[in-house]
Amino acid sequence: MIVVRHIYLSPAHIYVGHHGREAGDEPMQAVDRVECVAGSGLRGDRYFDFKPDYKGQVTFFSLEVWEDLCVRFGIHDKGPETFRRNLIVAGIDLNTLIGQDFEVQGIRFHGTQEAAPCYWMDQAFAPGAEQALKGRGGLRARILTDGWLRVEE
Repeated sequence: MIVVRHIYLSPAHIYVGHHGREAGDEPMQAVDRVECVAGSGLRGDRYFDFKPDYKGQVTFFSLEVWEDLCVRFGIHDKGPETFRRNLIVAGIDLNTLIGQDFEVQGIRFHGTQEAAPCYWMDQAFAPGAEQALKGRGGLRARILTDGWLRVEE
């Protein structure tokens, strides 16, 4: 069972369009619940209505991967929002959902591909983070049904 531990939104990009320049400084916003709109994304997020049938309407990231990276790199002051994924979840190997339909809290999703890490991760989290995240960068997905997700205790 997939458990939602954190939900993050960002109204602006900080990496996209910043190649060769400094990253932006728009922080991720933690919310307790979010509206999922089929075919559009998460209301209030930078990718909402980005383009028709966009493969990354929502992104998932594993809480267990974040915890592992904190131990590996000795990081104690950076939360899972550092990776700029929307839904931080526990209890699932996200790569098993690539190409699959799945459900979280009654909302249907389709896993489209790994949310591959980029070079910004070395700057945002720790040198070596991009390499450490390969194959564990999270999941991009399309939203298939409308509904609300909430953080679970």
